[in-house]
Amino acid sequence: MECEPHLLPIQAPSPPLLFFFYSRRRTFRSHPRPILDKHGRIIAVLTGQPDRANYRAATDAAFAAMREASRTTHFPAAMKTHRRGLFAAVNVGLSYGKGQSTPGWLDGHDYRELAEEMLANVGIQRMAGFADAAFAIWAPRLHAYYRECDRKLRTRYPDLRRPFVGSVYFCAAFNFGRNVWTFKHCDILNLAFGWCAIQALGRYDATLGGHLVLWDLKLVVEFPHGALILLPSATVAHSNVPVREGEERVSFTQFSAGGIFRHVDNGFQTVAELERNDPEEYAQLSARMASRWEEGLNLLSTLDELLDVE
Repeated sequence: MECEPHLLPIQAPSPPLLFFFYSRRRTFRSHPRPILDKHGRIIAVLTGQPDRANYRAATDAAFAAMREASRTTHFPAAMKTHRRGLFAAVNVGLSYGKGQSTPGWLDGHDYRELAEEMLANVGIQRMAGFADAAFAIWAPRLHAYYRECDRKLRTRYPDLRRPFVGSVYFCAAFNFGRNVWTFKHCDILNLAFGWCAIQALGRYDATLGGHLVLWDLKLVVEFPHGALILLPSATVAHSNVPVREGEERVSFTQFSAGGIFRHVDNGFQTVAELERNDPEEYAQLSARMASRWEEGLNLLSTLDELLDVE
């Protein structure tokens, strides 16, 4: 089914909140649409997907695998009720927090075999690689920041896995169910100025359901099967519209916990260890916190930079 996604404003944004570059009659499938702030920085991208038969086959295969897992795997009711929605989510990858002194591998616990099955799926691997490539194109400095953190982690902890060989993201989430949609939320544990990669999968009419709602940007976006959206999910509140009865939708996301970046910045220590072991360095890092948001914004690109406009 060919979809013609376009934006539906919740209400007129207060200028100059953002500018949005797009051609209404161009398909989201092959024509990415960046969202800019008032300074021209690209803060999110409706990336779409490659308009190629083999990529469509990959997304179809990924959906078939997640659909079958949704049908055959028992997820207890408690697992399907959480702050993001009413569906089962299986996370896999590197985590840091909740008392951890070093980053560790989050393996899905009781759903370890399912998590490994998803990571090994060729269609999902293809989608993960596309998300990484799109991230590098639209935010090269931010992507390089992720890559450098990953390099330092590999040097320090050479035995730690990554979910996907061709992706800078440290963690992935597979959202299972017949009709996956989320409540309004922010993913507050992700890197505050980072981008997460959200990819929708399913059999549904994207003009009538499955929309992504970007509350702070006052936008509602059609989100077709196979499409990718790059979004600062820790700072922009977002949710989804359910698909219609009888239709199906699941999703696959990649993200990186902010705590891992802090761990690297702290010299591979917890904050408490850094304060105890190197008070001078701790004081310098604490002083930088007030301007940390500016450093993050400076990692974003403008269209002129990407197009090399004189």
